[in-house]
Amino acid sequence: MTLDRAVIALARAAGVDIVSTERGLHTVRTAELRGTLTVRQALDRLLAGSGFRAVASGPGSYRIVVAPPAPPPRPVARPAAPPPPEPAPADIVVTASKQRVPLLRYPGSLTLVSGVPRRANGATADLSQIAGQLPILQSTQLGLGRNKVFIRGIADSSFNGTTQSTASVYLDDVQLNASGPDPALRLYDMQAVEILEGPQGTLYGAGAIGGLLRLTTRAPVLDGFAGSASAGTTLTQGGAPGYDVALMANVPLVAGKAALRGVAYQVRDGGYIDAARRRVVDANHSDTTGARLALRVDPGSGWQIDASGAAQRVESADGQYGDVRRSPFAQRNYIAQPFFGRLLFGRLTIAKDWESGLRLVSATGIADYRTVETFDATGFAAPVSRGAARYDLDNDKLLVSQELRLSRSLDGGRSWLAGVSLLSDRSILTRSVGLGGATIDIVGVTNVTRSASGFGEVTARLWRDLSVTLGGRVTTARVDGEPSSTRRPGNYIKGRSTQRFDPTIALSYRIAPELAAFARYQTGFRTGGLAVAQGIGRVANYDPDSIRFAEIGLRRLRSGVRGVSFAISGSTAAWSNIQADLINRRGQPYTTNLGDARIQTVEASFDWTPTTRLTIDGSALYTHNIVYGAIADQSRLNNRRLPQTPPFAAHGGIGYRWPEGRVTPRIAASADYVGRSVLGTGDLLDVSQGKYLTIGLTAGLRWRGIDLGLGVENLTNTASNRFAFGNPFGLPGRNETTPLRPRNVRIGVSTAW
Repeated sequence: MTLDRAVIALARAAGVDIVSTERGLHTVRTAELRGTLTVRQALDRLLAGSGFRAVASGPGSYRIVVAPPAPPPRPVARPAAPPPPEPAPADIVVTASKQRVPLLRYPGSLTLVSGVPRRANGATADLSQIAGQLPILQSTQLGLGRNKVFIRGIADSSFNGTTQSTASVYLDDVQLNASGPDPALRLYDMQAVEILEGPQGTLYGAGAIGGLLRLTTRAPVLDGFAGSASAGTTLTQGGAPGYDVALMANVPLVAGKAALRGVAYQVRDGGYIDAARRRVVDANHSDTTGARLALRVDPGSGWQIDASGAAQRVESADGQYGDVRRSPFAQRNYIAQPFFGRLLFGRLTIAKDWESGLRLVSATGIADYRTVETFDATGFAAPVSRGAARYDLDNDKLLVSQELRLSRSLDGGRSWLAGVSLLSDRSILTRSVGLGGATIDIVGVTNVTRSASGFGEVTARLWRDLSVTLGGRVTTARVDGEPSSTRRPGNYIKGRSTQRFDPTIALSYRIAPELAAFARYQTGFRTGGLAVAQGIGRVANYDPDSIRFAEIGLRRLRSGVRGVSFAISGSTAAWSNIQADLINRRGQPYTTNLGDARIQTVEASFDWTPTTRLTIDGSALYTHNIVYGAIADQSRLNNRRLPQTPPFAAHGGIGYRWPEGRVTPRIAASADYVGRSVLGTGDLLDVSQGKYLTIGLTAGLRWRGIDLGLGVENLTNTASNRFAFGNPFGLPGRNETTPLRPRNVRIGVSTAW
């Protein structure tokens, strides 16, 4: 076996990070390892006599570097041996592809965020918080636990309802959500976030019509204790302070065989919007409390068992929006509008690896997400003189999934994959109006979706540098809907079935050792269901939607520690019978099939390291879309656009790190631009938002294992509108604005051992 493949196999088996920027690992042969060894012992044996050595770079992580050449014997006067060839990075494997596909040869657009995702001020983020730094991501901004995340302009609506998400979120091997908003899991102790762009119907089934977000946690380390701690405080101009605290511990249970890894955290996001009518200052603070626990067992013979669980609670005291007529940082509601979200998650993955490259994976998961939110309905449900009114929404979602797959990766980029999956998703929406001490239930719906799928994909090399990937997924799904608090309408259909075949055709052509071109065609779909309809006390069925997607692109990876990597791609998508959760002119929610859309995008990104200590990166996305259908066709031509999709968004960053020493300083700066977008399709929802630039600065130093950091977010203190929505009953007034958090400074400290 070659050294590069042996190192990847060792990292996967031991659950550690082993990285390299050295060239030549694939040219070195190494002997097979046998016996019970620590990771350090295994690395030393693999690298013995290879010209490379392993250096510990943190708890459970190692870097492979060129070993210094031995000096020539003194008695003999002859020149030293020539140095080894310039190093090259080891292959980055795209784990979200469910096969061991090197990034260079992956035939599609992918964005990889290594390590823990950070906000501009250095704090650990959730998915919606990093969307502003990744042009390919768009997000609503209703608040933590209520935001919908979209990928590359595949956005259905700005409002939450019963439809499936357009972007599937996976935590390790298990699906985290099927419908509704992103649960805002804080991304502590992460190994990577992979974003597969474009429909992923073949590998991931219904719901992934915009793409996939895979959150990969750091696995337990089997051969050593490790831990980390971090804390920070955030000061917001004109607002209340906040804080964040996190702890991680890695504890081996049986050396080399079993280990536990746990994370716990508490975050307070200080408020900065006042409730003027109720005379409450900084009313919109939020609290997030969460924990994760993972167990890894390595019984030997290629088997590996991973079990993990997560729990998180989000509580927001009030809405995140203001009144543009008075102040973006003040609202005039009669009652508070709190939000509560609770996530429970469990996972069991059993895997078996054979030396031949064959891999068997069984992944079972359960995700329970409940949200309770309140809106001020005064003036809609009753005159102000009769007292304040409240509108309550209770969403309860339970997702159970099981997948079994078998794959094999061969030399030369050849691979195949086959699997089956089962899914059950139950979504219960309950609504009520409270007035004068009385609570009146209004129509809600329950949807239960069950699906079974068989899928497969094969990659073959046509000749030396050209490979083709073919795949398909057969899905049968049934949705059963049930209304509540209302008589069943005459056209009510309790259950409906959907059968689908979603193909994949992709090509990858290696132009040069670090340069490859790709092309891809993919489809996806979402199941239909039962939802609240227009009018009081009505429900109606909505139909499945589907998408066809094609793209071409070019990707280059760095050949060493220094150099340039880049990617550029263009895509076109035809989205038919779009499902959308909307709001009418009276502020009432409903779900319908909006029509069809055509979407074109151009995406580019680069990462340049001119020296080993200086990094420069940038990315941009251009999108163009137009919607056709009953709502769009009755609107002005400029108002026939998808929501939350600015025509242009861009990011740029620069960072410098001084050489390692007793004290190691660093500095970085970033700039992010988000273009103008609208709330939705049609004249009613053509409300402007976006069109702003934000700048962030960070600085820090490392001293004796302690890392100190200082970060500034929204340096220019812009109050631009991120999201023109906060309360459905105030939407017709078109005066709601969700401002950026004012200029804020975070001071943080962390340590690891």
